[in-house]
Amino acid sequence: MLRPEINDLLCQTGPGTPMGDLFRRYWQPVLLAEELPGNDCPPVRVKVLSERLIAFRDSSGRYGLMDEFCAHRGASMWFGRNEEGGLRCPYHGWKYDVTGQAIEVPSEPETSNFCANVKLKSYPLVKRGDVLWAYLGDPDNQPPLPEWEPYTVPEKQVYTSKRLQECNWLQALEGGIDSSHVTFLHSGNLNTDPLFKGSKGNAYNAGDLKPFFEVVDHEGGLLIGARRNAEEDSYYWRVTPWVLPNFTMVPPRGDHPIHGHFWVPIDDENCWAYSFDYHPTRELTQDEVLAMRAGKGVHSANDPAYRPLANRDNDYLMDRDAQRRGETYSGVAGIALQDASLQESMGPIVDRTKERLVATDAGIIKARQKLRKAALALQQGEEPAGNRPEHQNVRSVAVVLPRDQSFVDGVGQAMRAEPGKPHTSV
Repeated sequence: MLRPEINDLLCQTGPGTPMGDLFRRYWQPVLLAEELPGNDCPPVRVKVLSERLIAFRDSSGRYGLMDEFCAHRGASMWFGRNEEGGLRCPYHGWKYDVTGQAIEVPSEPETSNFCANVKLKSYPLVKRGDVLWAYLGDPDNQPPLPEWEPYTVPEKQVYTSKRLQECNWLQALEGGIDSSHVTFLHSGNLNTDPLFKGSKGNAYNAGDLKPFFEVVDHEGGLLIGARRNAEEDSYYWRVTPWVLPNFTMVPPRGDHPIHGHFWVPIDDENCWAYSFDYHPTRELTQDEVLAMRAGKGVHSANDPAYRPLANRDNDYLMDRDAQRRGETYSGVAGIALQDASLQESMGPIVDRTKERLVATDAGIIKARQKLRKAALALQQGEEPAGNRPEHQNVRSVAVVLPRDQSFVDGVGQAMRAEPGKPHTSV
């Protein structure tokens, strides 16, 4: 079990909280690039780490992320006019550039320097791949731009989706590093989902319901190895990297793309799941992209606000007949919603004082310990891991190894991302 005060520390990410301070030392996905598709397009509301912000793209194509509310009387800038190099509040015409600096206050004399003294809180917003990334932390400690492999390959080799998850970010993350549930919860999908089927690893998953877990420290977080029986003299290893604070990568299956997630807190009771698929050596096929858009693999079918069509208000379209027939283990269709339905069922913030953890939860236990240690160390001035390119240069691996070989020795450099290098999979 976890003491309430530790649970609070790990779950609360608002301004001024230890975990909130930690998150603010990393570039975080805050929008899909498709949400700001062109110059002077409509602005978009962004809520992240309990801050209400507005994002826009100006006449020159520059991205801005600033306080949602006009400095004059507090009207939401979502109603603003995006025009001629800035966002103008329709209430009294105050206009701001992408840095949050006021550049026009029509009621003031032309000779006034009033504008120079009005600036909304703002954060850098940059495009990498098909995602817009923001840094909400101390400008003096801003890390390099994110170098995750999915966002350094050509754009036709990656697809990213986002979906609303109506629970605390940590519940979602813990599902992302828990490989033991795959044998049960996703058993109906491994051989039917077009982004998973056909892999030899699926048979290993089905043939061994009691995986052994080994967790080792890694530069930016942890490597979580799940071992299952393969042939008589070998084991099947699925190695999941977790990089602080909220990045996970799913071990691939065959030549299918590699999957992964960023779990980004909206507030303490909701988060965004940014889910990606990429292939390091080829473009994604049309069929693969169509499947992703349809909600296959780690993605979901969503409404225009990125809330899944199957959600808690309609009981995730639970189908008990499909559950009885074994088509889906839980009765919920789709891998993403199978995970989300159970994580949301725990409540907005799960009461971890009641849980009973077992050996297969080793990755979750160590991730909590690392998160707590990093958050508290930051309060003492110690820089966190995971926000540097050398920590982000990582891949997940699925591999068969001799039984007398450790997975760390066996995977070797396969865990390291290199341009044009095929991924290691079974």
